[in-house]
Amino acid sequence: MNERETFASRLGFVLISAGCAIGLGNVWRFPYIVGQYGGAAFVVIYLVFLLMMGLPIMSMEFAVGRASRKSIAMSFQALEPKGTKWHWHGWSGMVGNYLLMMFYTTIAGWLVLYFFKLATGQFEGMTTAQVDEAFSAMQANDVGIQIALMAFVVILGMVVCSRGLKNGVEKANKAMMVCLLALLVVLAVRALTLPGAIEGLKFYLVPNFHNLMYDSEGNFRLFRAIYDAMGQSFFTLSIGIGSMAIFGSYIDREHRLFGEAINVGILDTFVAFTSGLIIFPAAFAFGVNPDSGPNLIFVTLPNVFNAMPGGRLWGALFFVFLFFAALSTVTAVFENILACWMDRWNIPRGRAVAVNLVLIFLLSLPCLLGNNLWSGVRILGLSIMDFEDFLVSNNLLPIGSVIYLLFCCVSDKIGWGYENFLAEVDRGKGIRFPARLRGYFRYVLPVIVLAICVIGYLDKFVL
Repeated sequence: MNERETFASRLGFVLISAGCAIGLGNVWRFPYIVGQYGGAAFVVIYLVFLLMMGLPIMSMEFAVGRASRKSIAMSFQALEPKGTKWHWHGWSGMVGNYLLMMFYTTIAGWLVLYFFKLATGQFEGMTTAQVDEAFSAMQANDVGIQIALMAFVVILGMVVCSRGLKNGVEKANKAMMVCLLALLVVLAVRALTLPGAIEGLKFYLVPNFHNLMYDSEGNFRLFRAIYDAMGQSFFTLSIGIGSMAIFGSYIDREHRLFGEAINVGILDTFVAFTSGLIIFPAAFAFGVNPDSGPNLIFVTLPNVFNAMPGGRLWGALFFVFLFFAALSTVTAVFENILACWMDRWNIPRGRAVAVNLVLIFLLSLPCLLGNNLWSGVRILGLSIMDFEDFLVSNNLLPIGSVIYLLFCCVSDKIGWGYENFLAEVDRGKGIRFPARLRGYFRYVLPVIVLAICVIGYLDKFVL
């Protein structure tokens, strides 16, 4: 039996949990929707839902992990009443972690490539349309380079994880998070000191309740804004597939888990919010309209850096920052996958690393090839990458979160039980979990999460 590892420090636990939650969505999606929906007016709604939805479910994941001392592969089995089937979610959780890495490793490879392109000035003098063409050409033609960089990401992540929790994942994520936060602050200061940056700052931070309630054509959209705030507060924390439960299994019982979830949420929101302090002032300073999705990172921002004094340096630093954000997620999820193998099949870490290095590389190829050699493949009208993202974001994360909610909030004859959950989540010192809201957690919050899931389906396939 493998002895359970533990974090060397509380800081390591918070930073690695935050590193798992912090990803590319923090950099492009949060600033964009904040600006789109009236700046600070939207942020208030987002924070309310983060407190009402994201942090309680994260606390439940942490608690299940800490009480069971297992990954998602075995945690439900360790806590569920005899004869129940909660442990079935262990398999879907494992699938979710693999699916997430099947497209995340490709995107992380693009970030490495863009770092070199910015550092060597390959985008200098290009228009937005030309950068867009270069990005499309990279996806379609540079297949060998993309495979090599994706393999580099997989190997680097597995090398880190092969050194164990304390000496590998914890040390690497501490270093990456410190560098990420330092780069974030440096880039934000540079963006805020650009001529004309104040207009971008006003667009981003000054509450605009008209933009919150109406779009550019005057259509009422307050309910859409509320839905997007709910969705962002929920999906930003990567809860539902055991990505947080694994770190709960490694932490001691000195501190209450709701307070730890709040710490992770603060770090996650800080990175997302400060990213906007980079993007909007810089975009407005050079007359570039910020866009959503991958175009913001891979098309719009290179033009911003082209126009900025010392753009090569600042552009290269920005993509280093993005790569650290992506790699912190990759190493954290890899650790979850390896822990699942070690828990379920009781195999040593080294063997789990060797098997999964090859397995994740092979599983990541369809996503990468879906942008070139397999570009004609469509599943439900979606590309391979979009379909994998859809399975994780619109299915496994929300459904998995509802499973955690019900497992922790029903009676101990049906699931783990609310009293057992409270005893675990409130062990130690710190902020207590809001125990009186059991009815809300048991009956209301699952409906809200499933509603987000259903609306996501309608938005993608019907509306």
